[in-house]
Amino acid sequence: MRLRIILSALVVLWIAIGVFAAFQRGHFDHIGTDAPSCSTLGSTAGTVFIGPLNYFGVNPTVECPEVPEPSE
Repeated sequence: MRLRIILSALVVLWIAIGVFAAFQRGHFDHIGTDAPSCSTLGSTAGTVFIGPLNYFGVNPTVECPEVPEPSE
C-alpha cells in the first residue's frame, strides 16, 4: 500500500515537472487563440512526458529517419 502511494506521488511530480517544462518552452502560448494542430499537441505531450529528463541531464533528442521521395 505504501509503495503505491509513493509511486503515485512520483508520477504526479513527474507530470507536474513536465507541464512546467512545456510551459517554459511556450507550448501553451496558443491556448485561446486558435485550434492546435496534431504536431503541436504531440510536441506538447512529448515535452510533458519526456521533458523532465532534461532537468536530470539526459537531454533526449529525436532524429527523423531518411524519408524516401515520392515517385513521379
